[in-house]
Amino acid sequence: MTSTTAKTTNTRQAYFNQLLKLAQQSLETSRVSVPDLRRAATGMLQEHDFPSNRDEAWRFTDLSGLLSLSLTLPATESVTLPDTVSKGVEVSWLSDLMPVSDALASKLGQVPGNIEVFTALNTAGFADALVIHVKRNQQISEPIELTHAFPTQSEPALSQPRCLVIVESGSSLTLVEQFVGDGTGLANSVTEVYLEPNAELTHVRLQQYGDQPYHISKTAVSQARDSRYACTAIDLGAQLSRHHLEIYQRGPQTETHLQGLSLVSGNRLADTHSLIAMSHPHGQAEQVQKNIVRDRGHSVFNGKVYVPQAAQMTNAAQLNRNLLLSDKGRVDTKPELDIVADNVKCAHGATVSQLQPDELFYLQSRGISRSNAQQLLVRGFAMEIIETIPVVELRDRITHLITQLP
Repeated sequence: MTSTTAKTTNTRQAYFNQLLKLAQQSLETSRVSVPDLRRAATGMLQEHDFPSNRDEAWRFTDLSGLLSLSLTLPATESVTLPDTVSKGVEVSWLSDLMPVSDALASKLGQVPGNIEVFTALNTAGFADALVIHVKRNQQISEPIELTHAFPTQSEPALSQPRCLVIVESGSSLTLVEQFVGDGTGLANSVTEVYLEPNAELTHVRLQQYGDQPYHISKTAVSQARDSRYACTAIDLGAQLSRHHLEIYQRGPQTETHLQGLSLVSGNRLADTHSLIAMSHPHGQAEQVQKNIVRDRGHSVFNGKVYVPQAAQMTNAAQLNRNLLLSDKGRVDTKPELDIVADNVKCAHGATVSQLQPDELFYLQSRGISRSNAQQLLVRGFAMEIIETIPVVELRDRITHLITQLP
């Protein structure tokens, strides 16, 4: 190891230790008592290093810019909850439920993947967790909307939102999570979802931070038999965003539908890392991730579908499509299928393309300006994903944002 490399490694480790120290400081005011969970997460962190692009999982996502930010704990955390909720669903802070609902707290950190370093950092130091609990056999018609606002303060902040979603057997819910704000620092969020047998969740996730924050997030989903999970994830902001989306099908005849759209401009980076683990027969999974890259933007996609021997008669499809609007933009894509079962139907693929000259010419020949023609084609590329959003007002707002692209 050269002296320069050793110095960089030491700097990263010192920074990581400081993050852990901040996480532990946040517990001084926390009313959530889960000491075993915190202890295990802290132990994991002490065994890991701060990620660098020498790690395969972080090869295309450079966190060195984060090292220049001296983070502090936020003075306040802002989460906007719905004014009213339907009967049959409970939305509350975990601290307000304890110790009556220790059973809910026991589900925190139990979905596989909790040893990932930033997930463990959140577990070690989240101050409180939002709990969305849908009781058995409840069809919730109105969506639950949560808005996480990044703290606005003079110093860069470490914000660690946590959300726990439990949908009991026979119930259904639409959840909208929005991440907004123009502050600086690191937002490190974790959302855990438990779907019991024959439960259904439609999950819309909109990341619309300003240009400064770093956003690293985990969505971990545990699906019991006959459950259905659909996620539409839209990434429009942040200096650097990385979404770990992990699905664990833990029963037969589960359905998973993942739709994603990232718009990357300026010098921003948007990274989607996904895993679909299909461990039982008759499972279905479909994933379409689209990225629009402008200026010097950089999009990353690494999606893995795992089909072991036990997952016979499954059907899985994965596609990553990228629209490159600048010769200075960059796309790194790596769709993966890991198949052991022999009676399956699986496919995957990736494309990187530009706007086609003949399509632009066709629209211009009908009196449409070149800039408007480009907007129409970009909107058409994005609409396949946007149209899966079930909340009309949100769908229209995102469509308008795409349409206003220069």
